Amino acid sequence: MRPAAAGSNLVAMAQIFHYSSNTFARMTIYGAVFFIAFAGWAGYAYINSHYVTRQNQPREQPIPFSHAHHVGGEGFDCRYCHTSVENSSFAGLPATQICMNCHSQIWRTSPELEPVRASYQTGQSIRWTRVHDLPDYVYFNHSIHVAKGVGCETCHGRIDKMPLTWQNADLQMEWCLNCHRNPERYVRPREAITTMGYVPDGDQAEIGRRLVQEYHIQDARLLTSCSTCHR
Repeated sequence: MRPAAAGSNLVAMAQIFHYSSNTFARMTIYGAVFFIAFAGWAGYAYINSHYVTRQNQPREQPIPFSHAHHVGGEGFDCRYCHTSVENSSFAGLPATQICMNCHSQIWRTSPELEPVRASYQTGQSIRWTRVHDLPDYVYFNHSIHVAKGVGCETCHGRIDKMPLTWQNADLQMEWCLNCHRNPERYVRPREAITTMGYVPDGDQAEIGRRLVQEYHIQDARLLTSCSTCHR
């Protein structure tokens, strides 16, 4: 092939793609990277949204029970109703008899308390809606947290200010790990476990480090081991 003919063929081949093809290719690559990054951010935001975690959403109950009234107003201790929280893996729901200790004397004819009276008369438990519901693959023990100085307020929030009960924390693994990595920031004296609005008597970091030693709280490396919560 003569040199002139070969050059003509090369020019013809070069003209197969429009001169803007390089720009289009770059925009496509940058767009794909941006789309992947945006999809990742959107997915992360979605799984942490209140829509998914149900954080701060009051749960509908068969009885409009008010912690604000019973705890904040009347001064009930959490353990009066949640009797197993100190020695069991679960906090326990109050037996109907506990409700009737007071309501056999006061508000005896209130329509809102009819489910309580019916439960007491028939022996059938009230079907409360669980508010803090961890996945089945997560192991959680209330008693060990109480024994190690983790207050009710730390996880459940200011329950004494909730007219209807809602989930205070998002209950995501990141939230749990934050406490397991830094227990000294959250532990309090055992006598203040049920105290609402707890204020440490001094520097929390110093008190926390002392209580971590006193309560024999494990090293963060053990507390963050997968087998601690996933058994």
